Amino acid sequence: MRRFEGKTAVVTGGGTRGIGRATAARLVAEGAHVFITGRRRAELDEAVEVIGQGVTAVPGDITDPGDLERLYETVAARGQGLDVLFANAATASFATIETITEEDLDQVFGVNVKGTMLTVQKALPVLNKGASVIINASTAADRGTPGFGAYAASKAALRTFARSWAAELKGRDIRVNAISPGPTDTSGITELVGEQNSAPFKASEAARIAIGRMAHVDEIAAAVAFLASSDSSFMLGANLYVDGGENQI
Repeated sequence: MRRFEGKTAVVTGGGTRGIGRATAARLVAEGAHVFITGRRRAELDEAVEVIGQGVTAVPGDITDPGDLERLYETVAARGQGLDVLFANAATASFATIETITEEDLDQVFGVNVKGTMLTVQKALPVLNKGASVIINASTAADRGTPGFGAYAASKAALRTFARSWAAELKGRDIRVNAISPGPTDTSGITELVGEQNSAPFKASEAARIAIGRMAHVDEIAAAVAFLASSDSSFMLGANLYVDGGENQI
């Protein structure tokens, strides 16, 4: 039997051609019905077409409580509650301490910290007993990378949230864990560094990772599926590194 047969999942940031879409596809392949959300309707529609049956797109912004309430109302209307929540949506920018602006900080923390908090908070009424919540953190939180301070700090905040929420929700038999992917080959890299800088940036990232390459999105999706399933039933408040040895060796 497939691990998520009859289960319902939500993946935020599920439309982009990255970890979110790959995870949604993995959960659907293992039997779940997955609701994906994101701000870009065209990408959501493309994801539905690529993944096929078993996925429902609900456009919305995770920083907007009304959009999240609409998402979870759609989930509730299906009548089966919510078994898996992957709080994946995030944003990033490069800015050093000399150049960062209040607007930069508000944007990164608004999406990554406030948006993730709202994503989990608004899900609470529909989360089933035994549900699994996975927070997308990052190995960036463990390093000092020039120009990446705001992003790293926001992801460190999420790691702390995962611990606190795990303690707060264990009484409902809801498990909360975090996942920290290492550098992963996604379209978001090109958006972040620009087309002409994409290839050299990826090469430099691969060179410093112990395994000698960046992660494939399917590898991160497999780890998320593990945390979402009963295979990880004794994990609570943990942070699973999927980083090719980047922060381990």
